[in-house]
Amino acid sequence: MTSAQKFYWQVLTLGNISSFILLYTIAGWFPGFLVFFTLTYSIVGAYDLTLSKHTLNRLYPVIAYFRYFFESIRTEVQQYFIANNTEEMPFNREQRDLVYRRAKSVTDTIPFGTQRDLMQTNYQSIWHSLAPKTIKDESKHVTVGGRQCSKPYKASRLNISAMSYGSLSAEAIEAMNLGAGAGGFYHNTGEGGVSPYHLKHGGDLVWQIGTGLFGCRNEDGRFNPEMFAKTAQLAQVKMIEIKLSQGAKPGHGGVLPKAKITDEIAQIRGVSKEEDCVSPAINPECNSPFELLSFVSQLRELSGGKPIGIKICVGNPAEFLCLGKAMLESNIYLDFITVDGAEGGTGAAPVEFSNRLGMTCLEGTYFVHQALVGLGLRKQIRVISAGKTASGFDMLNKVAFGADIVNAARTFMMSLGCIQSRQCDTNMCPTGVATQDKNRSKAIDIEVKGKRVTSFHHHTLNSFFELLGSMGLDDVSQLTYNMIKRRTPNGMLESNTHTVPELTDSQFRQENITGMWLTWWNQASSDTFYVNDIAPLVPPELAVKQIF
Repeated sequence: MTSAQKFYWQVLTLGNISSFILLYTIAGWFPGFLVFFTLTYSIVGAYDLTLSKHTLNRLYPVIAYFRYFFESIRTEVQQYFIANNTEEMPFNREQRDLVYRRAKSVTDTIPFGTQRDLMQTNYQSIWHSLAPKTIKDESKHVTVGGRQCSKPYKASRLNISAMSYGSLSAEAIEAMNLGAGAGGFYHNTGEGGVSPYHLKHGGDLVWQIGTGLFGCRNEDGRFNPEMFAKTAQLAQVKMIEIKLSQGAKPGHGGVLPKAKITDEIAQIRGVSKEEDCVSPAINPECNSPFELLSFVSQLRELSGGKPIGIKICVGNPAEFLCLGKAMLESNIYLDFITVDGAEGGTGAAPVEFSNRLGMTCLEGTYFVHQALVGLGLRKQIRVISAGKTASGFDMLNKVAFGADIVNAARTFMMSLGCIQSRQCDTNMCPTGVATQDKNRSKAIDIEVKGKRVTSFHHHTLNSFFELLGSMGLDDVSQLTYNMIKRRTPNGMLESNTHTVPELTDSQFRQENITGMWLTWWNQASSDTFYVNDIAPLVPPELAVKQIF
């Protein structure tokens, strides 16, 4: 018998007898309270011992509920009372505080020096110049649209990444689009389709077509050209993004729990509200590289010539080169590629998929950038990097590794008031951002939060440009990944390195590639996406040098 069980029997017998004796012998409120306590304890304990299905309740009657209570507030206790400013994940307190301050347009400086360990292994930094400059205005935007695009789009360097109506509340979507419109940057719809809340305030949209084809699908889940054209030709829709995979769950379709599916969302997506909305892992129109490019050509024509791109979380590098070979052979080209990082994710994802699959944002961005250089397509295909972005340095890092544009999701949620409670998949978001509970979401003041979205964008972008200027650069294109320094385990600084070397323009076409690039290029086929991952990956720093 456990100590908790022994204590229960003592309360049941001696406790109840004593409390009733006191009730009849002593005046006042305490005897009545004691009777209430012992009887309640006895009833709850009896249930735990005889009927409960939980082992802890049977072994530790009544007392087990204290564990459940403390476990339920563990995240909040950790966040508010235990964790320091720089140790939480995915965003620490320093990062969240920076976002909140910039969203509110209050001072974002820190007193008394950095709290970071500048000698920490892999700590990243940049070198400043004694001749700082101001970034040219023409370098602050990027034109998206290659030779086959008749309606190119001039995009901001920082934009709102994909978050669907359904995953976020209607009020959150409205506030983000209002902020995007006021700040002159785009708002990605996410795979849930274009809702009335995306259109209400006139902000520029990138319409994401997910594997579920929501907003342009027939009842059987296949593509509906007429529905697509009707939405794609709206003036507010500036670009179309085909989602092949995403950072939080690459190789797995999007998940919208049924708790968050309202009648309106079910109608917009064309799905049932009686079960979780799980998108297929593969887009039914894109089963091979050639099928994907044929779909790209079809969407470009149906949209009236708008930029068409894809969103991927990079996995097996050879499979991306399959698409590269198909573009060269078909003469059909993407206008942009959004690279999502394995560290991303704003909603529900299986733990194993979120923790273990895909390249990180910087790795994927570098690889895609170099692959496009080697294919000779880099100048006409823009790279958009979508990963954890809370500061100007986060932007600078991604651009240094090859991005033209940076997308952010969770930090824009924070600009609306998200507190990283990690309740996104429960419909119980305490701030009304990631929920369909109107009692919660109506607390969002759309006008106020829209201004905070604009403010966060403005101050983060300014920080990015100021950092570039401090390095002596006046054009974003002058930034290279070698300019980012990292601390090695022996305490020395070195420029960023990568497993695979840089490529020269059109190097794949010249057939003078070596190393892992040659292995992946030989494995790649334009007929299929699948490549067996059997090539060993060896980081260059592990190479053994002989000393004679």
